[in-house]
Amino acid sequence: MNPDTRPYTEVAVGICIDASGRMLMASRPVGKVYAGYWEFPGGKVELGETVPQALQRELQEELGITIDLAHTQEWRSTTHSYEHAHVRLNFCKVFAWSGHPHPQEAQQVSWQTFPLTVNSVLPGAYPVLDWLEAEIQKA
Repeated sequence: MNPDTRPYTEVAVGICIDASGRMLMASRPVGKVYAGYWEFPGGKVELGETVPQALQRELQEELGITIDLAHTQEWRSTTHSYEHAHVRLNFCKVFAWSGHPHPQEAQQVSWQTFPLTVNSVLPGAYPVLDWLEAEIQKA
């Protein structure tokens, strides 16, 4: 199939930011495409869901946390073409949640600041990392 004809998969992505300004990143679990690569957690938006609703479901499934939608802001989106799929990444900043993030899918999690200390970041995450770093530099 020609990659240019594939539809985009809508993805909700959470940038969980704690009170210290650290960002939560997770590794992709074994058995998934790009296993071991680091990303901001999230997943596909299901039919009938808004981006924040999908993010709330995904972070509960992946990390066992419940995000507070009142403290979640849809921020930016970008597209990325992987070998296996075209994705539209809808990034949301998440400032409040209940529970402590703990991996539900045998992935690793890490609180990060700039410069990142994790290796092998998922290619689709690079634009948002640039945006976040630029925001920090302006502050």
